[in-house]
Amino acid sequence: MDITIHASFLPQNDPDASLAFYRDTLGFEVRNDVGYGGMRWITVGPADQPGTSIVLNPPAANPGITDDERRTIAEMMAKGSYAMLLLATEDLDGTFERLQASGAEVVQEPTEQPYGVRDCAVRDPAGNLIRIQELR
Repeated sequence: MDITIHASFLPQNDPDASLAFYRDTLGFEVRNDVGYGGMRWITVGPADQPGTSIVLNPPAANPGITDDERRTIAEMMAKGSYAMLLLATEDLDGTFERLQASGAEVVQEPTEQPYGVRDCAVRDPAGNLIRIQELR
């Protein structure tokens, strides 16, 4: 079986701030930016990985959720407990310095973890936890 990860979705509640974070801070290319009904879906990804994307989507767009569920999602996003993404880089320290200089909310500085990886953690503008692991 030949299956790849094509796209993953992360919620965003401020498209311009999310765009600036993923494009300008992380250096991802913008592949699509679609507006509909006052909302925006922004697709980004690493330039050298055209087959893998992240879709930054408005969480309120799902018609199958209730107003109570929307409130719960907003509360979880605000706490940073709704969504998470794991990225990897060969230059963790340089990437962390760039994130820190951008004003990203630092959750954890580069740390050698007891489970054998070195990583750091920040939150994107929507509160999503972004862990970045060093490739060895």
